[in-house]
Parts: sequence; structure tokens; C-alpha cells
Amino acid sequence: MADDSQYRLVGVSLEEKSSEGHGREVEHERQIALYDLLETNYFHPVGSPGGPYNLLISLDGNRLTFSIYLINETLHGTLMLSLTPFRKVIKDYFDICDSYFKAIPNQSQNCIEAIDMARRGLHDEGAHILKDRFAGKIDIDFDTARRLFTLICVLHLKG
Repeated sequence: MADDSQYRLVGVSLEEKSSEGHGREVEHERQIALYDLLETNYFHPVGSPGGPYNLLISLDGNRLTFSIYLINETLHGTLMLSLTPFRKVIKDYFDICDSYFKAIPNQSQNCIEAIDMARRGLHDEGAHILKDRFAGKIDIDFDTARRLFTLICVLHLKG
């Protein structure tokens, strides 16, 4: 059996239909998610002999597409998921993030921490949905799911 270092992402990109920016906060979250994801991740397409892999995430209407490439740029496989199971948590996540950023300049530390806890809870919920949707197709750990969920949110914003 191959070691875990073969089951990892070494490159991740988003196919964005809009080049329009959505603020420093969104771009900052995207950069952090990409950096953290590439530093540490576990990504194992079921039945794959090993990678490492590059991943292109795109949004086409109501579908998320995960195009998986080997390091030599050969297409390894594609997974398409309905966006429907993610819609409510993404909407709630955006709403709570908006509340969080509005609270920072004028709310108490306790209020900001409470909003941040709710934000993290929604982020975790999105990661669980992603892990469930990947089940039987791609094995990922929870931290990888969280970071991928962040990127899905960014893509959803820009799509």
C-alpha cells in the first residue's frame, strides 16, 4: 500500500467566471485556505493507486465539479456534486460572516467571540456535508474538508 504522502493535493485552483473582487476579507480567507490546504491535507480518490494530485474546482449552474489531475497533468477523474445540499449552509455562513465583520469595529469582545463561534460551527457543518457527499468517492480528513468548503464558498460568491 502506498504511503499517505501519495494521497495529497499539491495544487488547487478555482475556475472563476468572474474576476470581480469581493473584498479583502474574502480574498484573505481564500489565500489562507489555499495555503493551509496545500501545507497539510489528505485526499484519496477511492481506488486510486496514488498521486499526488492537482485539483480544479469549478461551479457550473447548480453543480460543483472537482477535476482531479495527476502531477503530470493527466486527468485522473472528475466528480460532480449538486450544490443544493450546500446552499443553506453557504447562505447562513455568508450571513454570519457579514455580521462578524460588521461587529468587529463596534461590538464587545464577547459579542464578536459569540458570532465567531457560530461562524465556525457553520463552517464545520459545511465540512461535514462535503465529507458526506465525498463518501465512497474521495476520502478526505476533516481539516481538508473545512478548507475545501472555504474555497467552495469563495467560488460560490464569485460565480
